[in-house]
Amino acid sequence: MRGVLLIVVAGACGAPVQAVAPTAPAGPATLAITSVAELVAPGVVSSERVEVRLAVSPDGAVMLWGSTDRPGGPGGWDIWMSRRDGATWGAPVAAPFDSAANDFDPAFSRDGRWVYFFSNRPGGFGGDDIYRAPVRGAGFGSVEHLGPEVNTPGDEWAPSPSPDGTALLFASNQPNAKHDLYLARVQGTGFAPAAPLPGAVNTPDADEFDATFLADGATIVLSRSTDVENDPIQLYVATRGADGYDAPTLLPASVNVADGYTLGPTIDLHDRHVLYLSSKRPEATVGKLDIYRVRYAL
Repeated sequence: MRGVLLIVVAGACGAPVQAVAPTAPAGPATLAITSVAELVAPGVVSSERVEVRLAVSPDGAVMLWGSTDRPGGPGGWDIWMSRRDGATWGAPVAAPFDSAANDFDPAFSRDGRWVYFFSNRPGGFGGDDIYRAPVRGAGFGSVEHLGPEVNTPGDEWAPSPSPDGTALLFASNQPNAKHDLYLARVQGTGFAPAAPLPGAVNTPDADEFDATFLADGATIVLSRSTDVENDPIQLYVATRGADGYDAPTLLPASVNVADGYTLGPTIDLHDRHVLYLSSKRPEATVGKLDIYRVRYAL
């Protein structure tokens, strides 16, 4: 379904719009957006193509992101990489662990030892499965499949390691369901069987996906749509209470675009009060979907 989602998103984005004054920051009491949305690395990350879900390494030296249509990669959907060179970013190249299959949704672990992503490469359980690759100095080691504790015959998307390194948050549409958020606890060198995120965050009538932990390790920002093929996609925030996560609250217009598509939230592991998101915004735009940054406070 991810393929249909992004085809629809890209098709719905028309010609670039004129810049307008940004909406004043606002939001729920638990989360304040404290800056306007800014394009990330125009010409390197944000381009005339589709870019979704930026991952910045904990040392701030590497950026990874997904694109469905940037030319030059080994597959149709590729994970791209840029390394910092002094005050600038180097030209993007396909990540070494990228393949001829669809690879997407990169995320670094908080300690910088792993990169997680999803792929439909041969050897999985069907659809999109979650994999990880170890970080080896300036390179990456062999890719490993996360096994049946995480993956199903359905589609698993958007892996997001917890800041304390004890769990993996991701989305799954286990057969005959919409996407919901799941959590798999670290167990030994792998993971215990995943379970739905507790509380009111998951709903039967909408897709919840593309979630990320914020700096406190408890609050999450997620994407939600009642129909990803036809309806807008917007970002919500959910806080953890005694019985699990509360019902999510819609983020303000300084983050979401009215009747548009905003998805792929992640935080900057080098500056954990920076939130990245993918959208096409009136403030500035260079392509079909670009990556933006905003600052936030809890």
